[in-house]
Parts: sequence; C-alpha cells; structure tokens
Amino acid sequence: MKLALVGIGGAGCRLVDAIRGVETAGDRKLCYGHLLTVDISRTVDDDFDHVPSENHVTIGDTHREVDSGVDGDQDLAVEIIRTDFPEIHRTLDSVPLRKLDGVLVVAGLGGGTGSGAGAVLVERLQDMYDKPVYVLGVLPGESEGGRPALNAARSLRSLVPAADSVVLFDNDRWVSGDDADRYERANRELASRIVTLFAREDTDPDAIGANTMDSSDLIRTLSPGGVASVGYAATDLDDGGGFLSWLRSILPGGGDDESDEPTDAVKIQSLVRQALNSRLTLPCEVSSAERALVVLSGPPEELSRRGFESARQWLEEETETVEVLAGDDPRAGSSTVSAVVLLSNVTEVPRIDSLQRRAVEYEGGTGHAETVPATDESD
Repeated sequence: MKLALVGIGGAGCRLVDAIRGVETAGDRKLCYGHLLTVDISRTVDDDFDHVPSENHVTIGDTHREVDSGVDGDQDLAVEIIRTDFPEIHRTLDSVPLRKLDGVLVVAGLGGGTGSGAGAVLVERLQDMYDKPVYVLGVLPGESEGGRPALNAARSLRSLVPAADSVVLFDNDRWVSGDDADRYERANRELASRIVTLFAREDTDPDAIGANTMDSSDLIRTLSPGGVASVGYAATDLDDGGGFLSWLRSILPGGGDDESDEPTDAVKIQSLVRQALNSRLTLPCEVSSAERALVVLSGPPEELSRRGFESARQWLEEETETVEVLAGDDPRAGSSTVSAVVLLSNVTEVPRIDSLQRRAVEYEGGTGHAETVPATDESD
C-alpha cells in the first residue's frame, strides 16, 4: 500500500521520522519519500534523521502567543492551523496524493498540536482528496495528567467521524521506565508494526501469488471506520530449528515429543495466535472487532494455503466475525516468519473508557489538575 505520511505536532513528526527510518532500512516500501511533517513553533525543528528539511513545515511562527509550541492548548492549535493552512497546502502540492492509495496522518493525541491541529488537518485532507485518510494516534499515559486526557478525549470525538479509520497506540502499554529513550523505543516498535502491516516489497507482478495481500484488502478491512488495533508476532529461522522449537514451546504438549513435528497449518495458526495475544497497540476486546485481517510474511515455502485457511478460521472464531481476510507477504530468503493482525472498528476498549472518565473529572474540576510534565511526547 502506498501512503503519504503526514506528521502533526512534535510526537507525530518524530513518529513519521521513525516510520521512514524503518522503511529505508529495509526493502519494504510505504511512502516512497512522500512525507510531510508539521509543527507549531517559532523555531524550525530540524533534528530529524529521515525527514528532509524541505518536507518540514513550521506554522504559528508569527503568532504572538506561540513560543516553542502551544503548551497543550488545543484551541490555540486549531486557530493557528486554520490561519496558516495555506503554508501546509503549498507543500502538499508537491506530494502526488492522487497517485497514492491514501494518507496516514500521524499525531500524539495528548498534546495541543497533535490533538487540535490534527483533527483540522484530517478534515481539510478529506475535502481535498478522494482517497482514504487514516490516522495513527498515540494516546497519552495516565501519569501525564488530566489535561492530556482531556485533549485526547476531545480529539477522538473529532477524529473518529472524520477519518476513514483511526489506528491507536496506547503509551501506557508500551512506554516503561524513566530512561531518556523510552519514547524512542516505543516509536520504533510502533513504526515496525506499521511498516509490516502497510508496506510491501517491490515485486515482479508475474511473481505475485493468489494469496498475496494488496491495498484493496487493507482498504476493505479499514472501511467500517472507527478505532483499530494491531498485533504482531515474529520468530527467527536462523538455525533451521528455531521456528519449530519456538512452536513446540507454545503448543499444548509440544515439548513432550520432539519427533512430533507440527503441521504447516498448526505452525501458522500458532503464530497468528501469538500475534493476537501479544501486546496489541491498543488493548481491546477482540470479539468487538467488526473486521479483521492477518498478513503472514516469510519464505514462500513456509506460507501454505492450508495454513492460511486455518489461521483465518481461527481468527473468525476469536473475533466472532466472518469478515476476516488473510494473505501473505512472500519474502524469498527471509530468515524470519511473522504475522500481523489488524482489528478494525473495535468497540470495547477499556483504555478509552478510562481516558474519557479522566477527561470528565478534569474538565469538571473534580480530578487533579496536574501540571503536564515536559516530555518528548507533549505536542
């Protein structure tokens, strides 16, 4: 799938940089260099490793209330992007969006810029183009205070109806410890999942098999809209026995008889089960998903048709929906087998319920009006 990447706010810009870094380090293609980062500041943020300076737009630099950002002020961010949108539009003109499959807007939803300006950006993009506009949103952690929770809750109320789908990432499940690079690690984890899900290797059309996943499968899975979550699992094939050893360790009774090799169907089903039961980007009730998709990646000989059917049927049972697609991403010579699962329009999400309660408490003055800590993910 070919997607233009548009990062908005500090967190969104850094995540776009991480996604582009994962893309350029491998052989999968996602944005093909068609990317844009936008932030509100009086100074240009040029500390990206993979986003060229000409692809970065600074807005709000002439606004009297702006210094290094909007300090969590969502309303101020909305005012600024509406005033300065022509600056963004001029840069967007250089991106051939009509030749791509869609746009992925990336934003941190706890800060003022990502949560406020991000929603306006999605609405403008929907007006300008007839391709899907997806959102990759990062939820603030509980420890960040009431104001980020309020920003995120308000932003979701705007983003979910406006976007074609909103893929969410819960910082509380992924950011741990207090070391300086904890957010950078989380960004890398999320970036690798996004690239594995959406990006594909440039392949000879004559070599594409009947099971190969394409952009229409992803668009169909995400078409119900709402909120989406992504699961992922992978294992190495470096010693020829690593995959089998790993599978035996997770299969019931698998470690009792090493001569009892699991079938291809069982191998694939076990990997998909691991992807669904691992840390989803957004913890949710799996059976509340309206649609699901699973992509299996690895050497073609490991990706059997019977395994596809087995994995798809098992996923249908877990999600309680027949709207399940399964496909492959053949990678000849790969030393890794992986499975990525996409759950779309999930409706039972305890983290969002908790976030909304926190927002109501903060807005009503019954909660703690903590000062938002100065972190790398504040905007």
